[in-house]
Formats: sequence, C-alpha cells, structure tokens
Amino acid sequence: MNNWPFRSVLVANRGEIAVRILRTVQSLGLEGAIVYHAADRDSKAVRMADKAVEITGKTPVGAYLDGAQIIDAARRVGAGAIHPGYGFLSENAEFARAVAAAGIVFVGPTPEQIELMGDKVRARAFVADGGFPVAPSAIEDDDPATFVERARQVPLPLLIKPAAGGGGKGMRIVRSLDVLEAEIERARSEGQRYFGDGRLYVECYVENPRHIEVQVLGDTHGNVVHLYERECSVQRRFQKIVEETPSPALSAELRREICETAAGIARKAGYRNAGTVEFIFGNGVFYFLEMNTRLQVEHPVTEVITGKDLVHEQLRIAAGEALGYGQEDVRSEGHAIEFRIYAEDPARGFTPTTGPVLTLREPADTRVDSGISQGQEVTAAFDPMLAKLIVAGRDRADAIARAERALADYVLLGCRTNTAFLRRLIQHPAFVAGDVHTGFLDANPAIAAEPELKVDTLHALLGAGALVTRSLRDPADLVPSLHAAIGDWSN
Repeated sequence: MNNWPFRSVLVANRGEIAVRILRTVQSLGLEGAIVYHAADRDSKAVRMADKAVEITGKTPVGAYLDGAQIIDAARRVGAGAIHPGYGFLSENAEFARAVAAAGIVFVGPTPEQIELMGDKVRARAFVADGGFPVAPSAIEDDDPATFVERARQVPLPLLIKPAAGGGGKGMRIVRSLDVLEAEIERARSEGQRYFGDGRLYVECYVENPRHIEVQVLGDTHGNVVHLYERECSVQRRFQKIVEETPSPALSAELRREICETAAGIARKAGYRNAGTVEFIFGNGVFYFLEMNTRLQVEHPVTEVITGKDLVHEQLRIAAGEALGYGQEDVRSEGHAIEFRIYAEDPARGFTPTTGPVLTLREPADTRVDSGISQGQEVTAAFDPMLAKLIVAGRDRADAIARAERALADYVLLGCRTNTAFLRRLIQHPAFVAGDVHTGFLDANPAIAAEPELKVDTLHALLGAGALVTRSLRDPADLVPSLHAAIGDWSN
C-alpha cells in the first residue's frame, strides 16, 4: 500500500509485542513511535523506535493504562494511528472511542464490537441468537431473582464465570449442588474485585476439554476470512503456555466446521480487523467460549503456516483497504508450535522470578519474538512472559524435533525461566501423541517438578562452575610468593 492515511504509528504497549509491531511498521516505510515507563527506558522496543515518549503512573502498569496520556503522546509525535497490541488497553472500548475522537486511527475493531464481544454474557447471547453452538448455561442478567435456581438445572459439573472476566480470574468449578450458592458468592466477590463487575453466568463444564481458537480477519468492506485454527490446550492457571497449528485433535471435516463457525460469528458481528474466536472442544463437539477483539499472543504460529503478516493486515484494514483475497486464497502449510518463555519457576507453582539478564543466547534459524536483551533487569512490575519461541516443521513430528533443539539452544542466565520445563513437556508421551487437554499439567505434576540430580552429576556441575568463576579460579592459579621469588631459575 503506497498511500497510507497515516505516516506514523504509535505502539501503546511494551515488551515483545511492541518490538513485533514496530518491526512491521518500519518495514512498511512508516514511522514507529512508542510510549514507555521509566522501567522500560533501556528496553529493546524503546531503542528500536523512531520516537519514544515517556509516560508516568503510580505503577508501571498504571502508566500503560492511562489512555489520556497515551493519546497526548500520539499527538506530540504526530502519530496518525495507535496500535494497542494485546493486554493493557487493547480491548478497552472507551479508549478506542477516545482515540477516534482525537482524530487518530485505532488499529483494531470498533468500540461497539469491543463492547459486544468483551461482555461474555452479551457475546454468548449474540452467538446463540445466530444459531451457533454454545454450552448449556444460565445467565444472571436474564432474571437475577431466579439465577440460582436456573443454575441448578444446568448439568453438572458447572463452571461459574464473571460476565466481564478474563484470564481465568473469578472462575469456579462446581461438582456438587450443595456448594453452588457459596461458590456463586465467591465468584461474585472475585468478579467485583478484579473487574468492578459482579455479574455472573454458569455453563456446563466440559471435563478435560481442548481449547481451540480460530483467527479471523474482517475489513470495512464486509469481507471476512478465517486463517485456520490454533490449539492452546496446554495451560497453567487457565493461561496458555504452548500453542500450535494445526490442531492434532481435529479431522478435516471438524476443522472446516469450526473455522467456518468462527468466520460466521465474525461475519454476523460485521467484525473489522483481527480477532480470535475461542471454543472448548471435547467428545467431538465444540462450543463457543469467547471472542478476543485484538491480536493474540500466539498469532505467530498462524503467520508461519499461512504466510500472512497479521500486523500488516491489521494496518491495511485500519487504513480502509479491502482484504483483496477470499477464503479460497488462504492456504495452510506445515506445522508450527509456539512456546512462551516465562520468568518463572514451574517447580514452585510457576512462581514468577526476577533477576538480571547476564547472558542471552537465542537459537539460530528459529523465530524468536523477544522484548528483552542482555544486561536488562527482569522485575516483578509486569507479566513474566519474556519471549516467544516459534518453531516450524514439515509436520508435527518434525516441529517437535526442531523445538527440542531450539529450546536446548535458548540460553538465559541470571533469571530462572521455564525452558527446561518446556523440554520435559514436549518429551512427554501424551504431548508427542497430541493427547492433551486444559487440565493436562494438573494431571501430570511431574512435568513441572524439578528432576533430582545424581550426586556425581551435581559435583561435576559445581566443579565446572567453580572453574569458570574468576573469584575462585584466580587464587587457585596464583604462584605462591616463595616460588615466585625464585624467578626463572631452574636446576
């Protein structure tokens, strides 16, 4: 596209996604600007940007949630568009509305679409009205006075969810009606605390489901396509760790059905820009879960198999350009797997870790989307995800083999990460067979546990560490003063 309606794009985000967006923006000949908190002053994204504006807040996260300050920064650098990335303000309808009111292009869907799909209760009703599959449920908004009684009619087990929720917060699994009312009150309290909204809904919980999502794109001219599915079933605390495409669980017929369902939902919503329709899948049946009205963390695996740069597509759509291709033009080739590299200790309940990045070595011939660099400090101020390692192969077996080598070659010293855990995960027979579900890690705690070292191995590692540690090696290498006084004399 030669005639962009904006010449500068402000990235309202940080870390790896900011670097990822800037890379495409600058490759298109556009100016890439960024906002940053002082905690990110020396970050890779700030060094990479053409312009950078410091923003402030009571906390680092608070700065990135200050929409008015971000819009002011966009004006100061002359940005004609704002890309929110994921997280922070990416699904905030009021921010999208304020950006448009300021005469700046919001790289994402309309505020109305964000509001519709961001409210899980409204989204479910909208999807059900369109004849798309949703799990049996009871929605509090339908009739608050009868909510508990209607919830009792939903087949056990039940899953209670906050209407405005996300990221697994406030969700409760109920296996006995005896505790239903108590769990509803707990979920309501958590929903109010996390989202400022205590409204709930209850749905039939599918035991050990798989999490399947479909990438969709829609333009301002009414065109909608899907870019196939991603499986995101390997999770901890309802948050994804490994994503892959295509899903090993789907037949060609099911793949076509679930992808067309996602495209149909987006088409019914008149959806614009990039979005992801998520489903739970089990026993050959899938149900609508939610729609994320933004770019997903795991979008690179879709890029690998389709050859589409999703950030480029987002910018083209935001600029008013038509997709220029139909569903028959979208191809899927090979297999791709993404691994989220977290600063955390899996053996201690995936507790976040901190520390300096003393040494950083990334694997060759592998895509690594990263927001960190050597010398940087990893703090507890933000989400612990540091980078994403994306491997591609001819098929799933080839991708797993390449992943083993890439994870072994990824080295970060100074801060504990989950790379050793990821290597154990992909060697597990169930993962190799593609037989996973959202409760897989809970059912297999040994994967997260730190394996015990043999005493001989421990001693060998300690000895090797001592030999390369200058404070220990130098005294050992010193010539005693009595011998040094002899000089070069020899007998």
